[in-house]
Amino acid sequence: MSLKRKFFIIAFWSLFLVGIVTVFGFFFLISEGKLGYMPTFEELENPNNKFASEVYFEDGPIISRYYQGSENRRYTEYREIPLTVIQALVATEDVRFFTHSGIDLKGLFRVLKGLVSMDVSSSGGGSTISQQLAKMLFPREQNQSGLQFAIRKFREWVIAVRLERSYTKEEILTMYLNKFDFLNLAVGINSAAEIYFQQPVETLTIPQAAMLVGMAKNPSLFNPLKRPEETQIRRNVVLHQMLKYDVISRATYDSLKVKPLGLKFKKEDHKEGLATYFREYLRIYMTATRPNKANYRGWNYETYIQDSIAWLTDPLYGWCNKNKSASGDNYDIYADGLKIYTTLNSHMQRYAEEASVEHLSQVLQPLFNSEAKAKRNPPFSNDLTNEEVDDIIERAIKRTERYKNMNGSQMPYKQVLAEFKKRVPMKLFTLSGIRDTVMSPLDSLKYYKSFFHAGLMAMDPRNGHVKAYVGGQDYRYFMYDMVSVGKRQVGSTIKPILYTLAMQEGLSPCEKVPNIPQTFVLGNGERWTPKGGTSRVGEMVTLRWGLANSENNISAWVLKQFTPQAVAQMARKMGISSHVDPVPSICLGTAEITVKEMVAAYSVFANKGVHNTPILVSRIEDRYGNVLAEFKSSYREVITAQTAYLMTNLLEAVVKEGTGGRLRWRFGVNIPSGGKTGTTQSHSDGWFMSVTPELVGGVWVGAEDRAVHFQTIENGQGASMALPVWAKFMQRVLKDPSLPFSYGPFEKPPGMKVKLDCQSASEKDYSDDEKFY
Repeated sequence: MSLKRKFFIIAFWSLFLVGIVTVFGFFFLISEGKLGYMPTFEELENPNNKFASEVYFEDGPIISRYYQGSENRRYTEYREIPLTVIQALVATEDVRFFTHSGIDLKGLFRVLKGLVSMDVSSSGGGSTISQQLAKMLFPREQNQSGLQFAIRKFREWVIAVRLERSYTKEEILTMYLNKFDFLNLAVGINSAAEIYFQQPVETLTIPQAAMLVGMAKNPSLFNPLKRPEETQIRRNVVLHQMLKYDVISRATYDSLKVKPLGLKFKKEDHKEGLATYFREYLRIYMTATRPNKANYRGWNYETYIQDSIAWLTDPLYGWCNKNKSASGDNYDIYADGLKIYTTLNSHMQRYAEEASVEHLSQVLQPLFNSEAKAKRNPPFSNDLTNEEVDDIIERAIKRTERYKNMNGSQMPYKQVLAEFKKRVPMKLFTLSGIRDTVMSPLDSLKYYKSFFHAGLMAMDPRNGHVKAYVGGQDYRYFMYDMVSVGKRQVGSTIKPILYTLAMQEGLSPCEKVPNIPQTFVLGNGERWTPKGGTSRVGEMVTLRWGLANSENNISAWVLKQFTPQAVAQMARKMGISSHVDPVPSICLGTAEITVKEMVAAYSVFANKGVHNTPILVSRIEDRYGNVLAEFKSSYREVITAQTAYLMTNLLEAVVKEGTGGRLRWRFGVNIPSGGKTGTTQSHSDGWFMSVTPELVGGVWVGAEDRAVHFQTIENGQGASMALPVWAKFMQRVLKDPSLPFSYGPFEKPPGMKVKLDCQSASEKDYSDDEKFY
């Protein structure tokens, strides 16, 4: 062998060995993180995947998801993913996926060959599914140099190999399909199926699966909403790949390639859909932190006390910050993929929202709009002076985002007002939908103040399960929750709590008392006499008649037998945590209380004297289905079963011949039930409370501002504003055979012997079974 040839061989093998060492050294440095970030084994074993938490109705359907940013991802197990999705993905993105170990050498050589021959169309893609997953789990940095990009690419090779060692092929496919962002807030295959096709992932058809898999190449380019033609072409490429690798037949391919995309796109928006107010209240409730007194100022002190009690006694309040996940961190409602099973019934929730919208939009609002045309300063009451109206408007202006954005606090108010009078384009809520218009912000403020709103809650008194929850008219434009947050004067709906004292102390529904004005001496020495009605004044009437007709004289008489303090204490025992001022006007319902509290209080009557705390959630599971927490109502006996039964008898009289009578004779709700109407001063608030053995509910109706109300009692009373909402709700409930209610009578306690037949010449004759117990 010549010296020259020997030198050549030595040089060749030396260079070869140096190249091998360099390559191994290069990959060693990458794997050790010396050339940039490399995830640890723990990070690969526990990738930081964020999964949206899901909220469910008790009967199955999903209500909503909680997520941040665009991470609307639902965890989907491999067994839930249709085989066609797996086959389409593998046939299109990585046909040798089940045989390689993270890097497809044949695929790489094909890419290099295509690049050398300049035939890019035949080169295909070189990244395996595992490499693509590595890029999704540990995204590339933006604006990298060519060298940095090359290093990053090799780093993805290393990560892909490590993923293959850490996970099975099925687990890698599951992670890929859970992680991929299909755009339009459709992150993961499950969300994509629901958002693009409005169907569960397991029911995806072959062309639907092909479209979603086709988006994996470039979701921005193959966005079905913006580029449907390009997306369809790409879908057909996927179908052809499935044909090429014998996943589908030629006949199937020929029939599917001509089909349209068949989108049924549903925009993901937490402000739309069913139970919007409920979802937001639940989110805030579960993520609450331990109350800090410094964060509650002035009149919020009462809220601080309520929140502090809830933190100590209610496991659901602040649940995310009271409990830790397996990682040792507090649960993150936006990222931990919790499954939250509520007590709401999807049918009843829909009925409640429909009833509210129907009465407000078809009856109440048109009546008010017609009346408002004759007002001096519409929509405000004629009782207000111009100065009082201007003051309301000024306060409203200073609460707006527009005022804050224009730094209005640093400007003279006249200048602010001038800006608010300028007409600008805006979207406007109307009873028939959202419309574009041009209007001044000042006029829009008045316009929105003219709307009436409703708060409705229905609850099973036997276990405290809240079945329906309507916090307002439209969450997109009116975000204030009038079930759990908003407090309004309750009017005559407070009277049954007053009458409960009378029944508890031995009086009966048929007890006769004088229907005459009652005068109270106030602390300052002044005398106050509640204004009574005009019917049967000066006569002896029964307590049953007094409550049925909401006669203030009788309520005042009952209050005189006890004290305002006793009524306030009874209200507290029955579950009302809002402050009830122990003054004589308590008998007229001047206290401001939430709908939720009132429903809980009335549930005591239906549940034989036992108070069940309203609960919103029955259990919470992790994303794998493991139960993390279960919730049951806390209960306590407030009054005896006999007292509760006497109260249901009194409340039944309200519906049978009193102020709630139209529930039966006008709306045909003829099941055994009791109720109570309520109307506040100037008709600013209308209430109706209903009790049955299996369902208790309350409805409040009014405008945002108390200065916006009907001028007459005819349209402004609770029987006109609130009762019809409950009636329309119950009409729907009664027609639904899927709901588990028997609608039977109230069960009388054993051994009870109290006269309940208050028959007289001037009072209604009741059926025989109501006369003596």
